This record gives sequence, C-alpha cells and structure tokens, in this order.
Amino acid sequence: MFEGDEFSKTDVTVALAASARREPGGMVMAEPSFDVVVIGGGPGGYVCAIKAAQLGMKVACVEKRGTLGGTCLNVGCIPSKALLHSSHLYEQAAAGLRHHGVKIQGVALDLGAMLDNKDKVVEGLTKGIEGLFKKNKVTYIIGSGRIAAPGRVEVTLTKGGTQELNARNIVIATGSDVMPLPGVTIDEQRIVSSTGALDLEEVPHDLLVIGAGYIGLEMGTVWRRLGSKVTVVEFLDRVTPGMDGEVSRQFERILKKQGLVFHLSTKVTAVDAKGKRLNVSVQPAAGGETRVLEADVVLVAIGRRPYTEGLGLAEAGVALDERGRVVIGDDFATSVPGIYAIGDVVRGAMLAHKAEEEGAALAELLAGQKPHLDYDAIPGVVYTDPEIASVGKTEEQLKEAGVAYKVGKFPFMANSRARAVGESDGFVKLLTDATTDRLLGAHIIGPEAGTMIAELALAMEFGASAEDVARTSHPHPTLSEAVKEAALAAFFKPIHI
Repeated sequence: MFEGDEFSKTDVTVALAASARREPGGMVMAEPSFDVVVIGGGPGGYVCAIKAAQLGMKVACVEKRGTLGGTCLNVGCIPSKALLHSSHLYEQAAAGLRHHGVKIQGVALDLGAMLDNKDKVVEGLTKGIEGLFKKNKVTYIIGSGRIAAPGRVEVTLTKGGTQELNARNIVIATGSDVMPLPGVTIDEQRIVSSTGALDLEEVPHDLLVIGAGYIGLEMGTVWRRLGSKVTVVEFLDRVTPGMDGEVSRQFERILKKQGLVFHLSTKVTAVDAKGKRLNVSVQPAAGGETRVLEADVVLVAIGRRPYTEGLGLAEAGVALDERGRVVIGDDFATSVPGIYAIGDVVRGAMLAHKAEEEGAALAELLAGQKPHLDYDAIPGVVYTDPEIASVGKTEEQLKEAGVAYKVGKFPFMANSRARAVGESDGFVKLLTDATTDRLLGAHIIGPEAGTMIAELALAMEFGASAEDVARTSHPHPTLSEAVKEAALAAFFKPIHI
C-alpha cells in the first residue's frame, strides 16, 4: 500500500538546503520555484500535493510538525481509532464474549502496550505518506510556512534558517486546532484536549468530558471501557448536536446503558485544579445555581477552530470570515489571486475525508480539469459501539426547509446477521423526496455503520432513489440487508418486519 518507508524527511530538508543559495549570516535565500506550494501536510494538504504532482505539476509541501498526516493521523482520527479498537477488544475479553460461550479468566490491562501499539500505527502511516511523496516527486519541506506575498512562501526551517519558495499557486491547508474553553487552562496532564486524552499515563477513576460531540464521546468511550467512570457535560440539550434527532436520542439511551452519565443543557464555568481532585463548576446553560462535580481528569472537547496563526494572511490581504475561516469561492480561491484554501481552515464540516476531496478537486482545477464535489454526499461517522453514520439531510433540516419527505426505517433487531453476532442495537433510517423517491439523507446507528454509509453516499452521488437501492441485490446474511429493507420501507413496504 504505502511505499518507501525507508525514505528520510531529514534527507529532503538537507537536500533542499544544499541546493539553495546561502547568504552571509546563515540565511537561506529563494531559489526553488514550484507550480504549487501547499502549506500544511494533513489529509487535505498531502492529498492535494500528491494529486497535483500526479497531474504533472512541480509541487512542494511545507509542514512544521515534522511528520505528515496532520492532526488526523498524528493526534486525531488514527490514534483514536487504534485505542477504540484496542479498548473494545479488552472489554470483549473481560466480559463481552460470555454470551457467545467464551469464558476468559485473568484478563488484565497493559495500558503501556496499548498506547505503544497506537504509536506504532501512527509512525508507520506517517512514514508511508513520506514514501508517497518520494514516489510522486513531491518536495517535502519541514518548517513553518508563511505567505510573504502573492507567489512567495517563506519557510522557517525546523533545522534552522529560512527558505523562500516561488509559487505560481499557494494552497492554505493548515487545518484546525483545539477550541479552548474560556477560563479553563489545558495542561495536557489533568486538564486535557483530545491530544492529551490519547496519552494518559493511567486510567482515571473519574473522567469528566466537556462536550458531547464526536471527539468527546469517542474518547469517553475509550476510557470508560478501560475502567473510568465517565461524566459528559454538554451545553446543548442533546448529544451529537447536528445529527438527526431520532438518532441522537437513541444514541444517548445506548450510551447511558453502557454507563456514561450525561448533564445536558449544562455549562462548565470553571475548573479548580489546586487540589488532588479537579473541582468542575457547572450550572444550567440558561443560568441558575452552580454546583461542583469532581474528577481526576477533565477532557475539553467543545470543538475545533481553524488554524491561521502566523500565516501572514492579513498582510497578504487574504479575507477571513467572522469565525476566523478563510473565505473561498466555489473554486477554493481566496480574495487574493493565486492563493487557495481547503479543509478545516475553510467553511464546511471539519472532516479529514472532506479535506481530502477538496485537495484532490483543487489539484484538478489547477490542472485545467472540471471536478465536481457534492457536499451533501460527504458522510460523517462516530466510531463508538454502536457506530453512528450519516450523509445528507437530517429530518430536522428537511422540516425547516419545507421539503415534503418520506421516512423508511429498519431495526437491526430484525436483521439476521446482527442477531447472530449479538449486535442488534440501532436502525437504518432513510429520508426520501415524497414525490420523486430520491434519497435526501441516510442515517445509521448500529454495527459497522461507518462502512455501510458508503453505499448510501454513492447512491446519493448518483441521484438514486430508495427503489434503486431496494432493487439492488444485497448478500445474505449481511448487515447491509438492513439498508435494503429501509429502502423498501421508504418506497413501499419492508419484507422482514
């Protein structure tokens, strides 16, 4: 899959420095010129760089972290999924296999080994991307990039000195950073962001999570499985805000059965870290009496914000919106000709695969092609157990827009494969146009939801109807038959319920 693991990022930096012109005082001056310079080596940036190179352009990618893959690969999507899987196996071995007739005694947690495995996964994948850069002849520069002027990027090299790059096109792909909570200082020891939550030295007895979104619930699930008592505080009145309301309500019920405690419509006003235990002050979101919750570790997971610090955007004239995002048009162009932006730093969902699609589409636009990107067909997934996945419109959005729609649902309790493997919580829910039967939205809560949603994203991309999905043969016995049955329910009647 990934190639060139022996490739060294140090070699690239040294080679670049050697080929450049060094002035008195140790300053490395501009020499190289590129068709595209990408600032940021995350999912959007590295995909854009590789795609542009594949299309015949001379490309450089500037990344300050020292490893490619951005937040997603280094301290986000990938390490969290490694821990989610490892913690799931631990919980299954400890108690979850008994109903299958498998009894295991003496199960013990080796947290150090679990974290080491996570780190090895990350290391292998980051080296893999370096190998892909080498394979596709993308120049990888390790340092902090700043737009010195249209067509010029100044890089403060991690190894020392600076280097200026001439660029016909500049792509801002710097991603996002943790959203801070006013009055709460993250130390990554006891008060942690998602980054610190990936590397706790021991399992906290009590973990308090601020925020009931994707990140908070996934990391809360990891540590709950490993033995923590997990309390979640959410400002809004439901978990996973923005998802279909019916799915969110079912999800909350399932998580409560698993042991998570929720305080919804509640805000955190302060965290006192003076004692051995953290004292977290909370009060109703609408205002009211303050009370104190105790915890050993507090995870701040209230969202992310675009990362634009130190990029020289204001000086270059690049416009930002009221939320600090780079303003772009449909072609990803900013307010300055020749400067583009993609991923978390622009409008839309902060999802790695959304950034990847934008990166590939932008590279094709720069090559003179005419790509298409349908934002309604980009799915989102919460990787808990059960998983939640959605694509397209929610029922609430359709009601607000005044769209006449139909609902087709099918429970996993009636799916033979789900019953056989003992994972029958949840359902598939499809939303279709009441007149044309075209799929408008799809929502799954259940086993392998993140994998099954791809079929429905593809169906929406091609403008399929529920009948199209229902008349497509699905293998038996599989979980995906629940998708077929929900589609049958949307345009006529299901068979198995």
